[in-house]
Amino acid sequence: MKERVKEWIERGERDLAAAELLFDKSEYFDVVLFHLHQAVEKFLKGFLIHSGWRLKKIHDLETLITEAIDFDGAFEKYLDLARKLTAFYYQERYPPGPVSLYSKEETAQILEETKELISKIRRGIEGPLSG
Repeated sequence: MKERVKEWIERGERDLAAAELLFDKSEYFDVVLFHLHQAVEKFLKGFLIHSGWRLKKIHDLETLITEAIDFDGAFEKYLDLARKLTAFYYQERYPPGPVSLYSKEETAQILEETKELISKIRRGIEGPLSG
């Protein structure tokens, strides 16, 4: 199981790196937010699998955060972030409608919240993965 968790985290790391690169080099903030959603989803699934959770093929971060709260109540702090990223994900992935425009400031705030959440997840699983 440790190897599966590691795979989820590695994939999440790539999405986070892509989001940061795009944030610094482009104005495609909708794509940045897509990668942030993907990073959070993969990190949360890694954390949940590490905690004994059985994988579910879902993309709803609010559901994943709610399940993470069962293992660590401190995840409740990130429910609003999960709701924002999930709403964005469905809005952007399922047309019709124009691409949503997000400001650099708004995207920067979501990026910082995402990095805080990911840091928490890393701390929660770091020891068992390195040993």
